[in-house]
This record gives sequence, structure tokens and C-alpha cells, in this order.
Amino acid sequence: MKTRIPTPLSLIITVVYLVLYSLSATALTKQQRDIPILFIEQKHVETPVLSNIRRTPETSGLDGTQLGINDNNTSGRFTGDNYQLKATLVNDDSEAAAAARAWIKDGNAFIVAKLPAAALLKLSRDEDIAKHAILFNILTKDDALRRSQCRPRLLHTIPSRAMLTDGLAQFLMSKRWKKWLLLRGQRVEDKLFSAALKRSAHRFGANIIEEREWQFNADLRRSAQNEIRLFSQAKDYDVTLIADEIGDIGEYIPYNTWLARPAAGTQGLTPTGWHWSIEQWGAAQLQNRFSDYAKRDMNDIDYAGWLAVRAIGEAVTRSNSIRGDEVYQYLMSDDFQLSAFKGRSLSFRKWNGQLRQPIPLVHPNALISQSPQEGYLHPHSEMDTLGYDRPEVNCAFEASIL
Repeated sequence: MKTRIPTPLSLIITVVYLVLYSLSATALTKQQRDIPILFIEQKHVETPVLSNIRRTPETSGLDGTQLGINDNNTSGRFTGDNYQLKATLVNDDSEAAAAARAWIKDGNAFIVAKLPAAALLKLSRDEDIAKHAILFNILTKDDALRRSQCRPRLLHTIPSRAMLTDGLAQFLMSKRWKKWLLLRGQRVEDKLFSAALKRSAHRFGANIIEEREWQFNADLRRSAQNEIRLFSQAKDYDVTLIADEIGDIGEYIPYNTWLARPAAGTQGLTPTGWHWSIEQWGAAQLQNRFSDYAKRDMNDIDYAGWLAVRAIGEAVTRSNSIRGDEVYQYLMSDDFQLSAFKGRSLSFRKWNGQLRQPIPLVHPNALISQSPQEGYLHPHSEMDTLGYDRPEVNCAFEASIL
């Protein structure tokens, strides 16, 4: 009888089985660590708009956060860690602060916040919350929170407006589209996005030939072809930039401008934190896991929630601690690196708590490019060419990092 010689494949399978068995046995003998995470969301009423655009799903952010919990628990089976999510819906910033204080009173530290800027600031300025909690902002893109109002232990996994507009500006300049016509809405958010675009233009050498504010109440569903054509009439320019965050008029600007020019900004070619069409760098598996769970496509708020929980999981595993202060120190250290299906390892900026990350540039149904663009260099990380760099930040954020 001949002796059967194991094939290389069978040897590999055997080794993998033994490793997994060993890890499972270790996890079973190791005391399980429960790691609770609080998800706080403030009630928000959608603002009526002139265009009948698709609304943001009500569970945006929560679904992405829960997927992060599921992913953490997949590896947690081998490390003895059990991640748990508690979601709470509040009416205002006072209720949000009360919920956060109750959370840390029970000895917990990790909070994922889908809150507006005012509520975030109230939480981060509360002495008890600031001392014991780590807040992850997954919603607010305000640049002030990253430049002048940054707070210790307030981290941002959603990109800032400056990061978005810098990513777009790099692409436009790489195309040599240097002359911009800027059209914006009347809302505060539109003015903030417009300000970010103007900062990016100055930073990368573009020229905004004119800025115009939409001041009409016309029903653009019926009159866009005429109204937008007149609204965009100007001297020659390379691209039409749109600052209309809620989609009031911006949906009707592409293809209706006075000159036949590409449109970009909040509509047209759009910079974003995430988009359902991204498949590169293994992202298809994340998209599939999310759609299987949530029965819809993943958006940028979902992705920011997923990032927050995955960052917690990575820091807990690498630091071998569930203490808030120790996890925070690891998150802000040079050792922290997060793989997140964007082709680069992500990390937090020590000067404002912003997660540095590439910025996808998308059409409604396709990924067009991703910034930083080739040729934009930085002494530390090319991703730091997006958003506010250390010399531009006016807060003592780094003093909280030992």
C-alpha cells in the first residue's frame, strides 16, 4: 500500500484550520470583554426644496455604524471582544448632552455622534464628557470644528468641506480648468461650501471670475432651461461650480448653463466621503456586505459611521485596552493605521482630530477620480494636501495628546 503524500493545498488548509482552532480556543479561555458604543442622533426635519430629489435615508449613519459592529465582532470572536451598539434619538442638544453624560456615568467611553455642529460643541465642551468620552463626528462637515473650534477627544470621520473642495480643486487644476463661475444658493450651508471653494481656488491657483447667488422662487422643474441659462450668463469660464448642499437649484444647473461647460461641486462632478459606485481596492466586498444588511446603497454618512466603529476596533485590538484614555492615545499615535477600502491607510491628524483620507470624485453612477491628484506633494502625507494643514489650525488640540 502506497503512502499518501499530502498536497501543498491540503497542508495549507490544515495549517489554517489549526491556527483558527488555536485562536478560537484562546478566545474561549480568555475572559470576554464587552465594548459598548453609543450612537446618538438628533431629530431632523428635511427642508423643503424646489427639486424633487431623492431624500437621504432615515437610517443613514446608523446602518453603517451597525455594519462596523458586525465587522468588529467577526474578528472579536478570536480576540474575546464583544462590541455592542445602543442607539438613542434625541430632540435637541440638551438631550444629547444628557444622554452622553448618562453613558459615561455607567463607565462607557465610545460615542458615535450624528449631530449638528451646535450639539457636537455642547458635548465636547462639557467637562465630564470631554474627560471621559471619545466622540466621533460622522455628520457635520463644518470647517470651524477642524480649524478654530476643534476639541480634544472629538474626532471626525466625515470629511470637512475644505477636504472636499480641495479634492475637487486638485482635479480641476489637473485638467487646467482654472477659470470658475461660482453659483450658490441662499442657505447658510451654501455660503459655507462657497467659502470653502474660494479658499481652495486661492490655495491651488484658480480664478473665480464671478460669484452669483440664486434669489428667485421659480419652479425649475418647468423653467430650468430658461432660468438657469440667464442666471449663468457670464464671460468665458472653464467650469461651473455649484454650492447648493440640499439640492434646491443645483440639480438643474448641469446642461442648462449659458456656455457649454462642465458642472462640479455639490452637483455635477461631486466630491464626497463615499459613494456606492466605488469598487476598487476591495471596496466591492464592503458595498455588498452593506447592501445585504441595509437593503440599500452605502452613503458617506454610513461610511463615516463604519469608519468610527472600525477605528475603535482597531485601536482596542492594537492597544489591548478598552479604557477610553488609552484607546484615544493609540488613535492619535503614529502607530494607528486603518485599512478602509480607499487604497491608502487612514489615520487621524494630531492637530484637529480629522481622519485623513482620499476624496472620491463622482457622478451619480460612477467614480471619476480620487484625490489627492498626482503631483500634489506634502512632507508628511499627500492626504494632508486636502483640508486644513497644521499651520492653518488655530486651536490647542495637540496639548491633549501625551
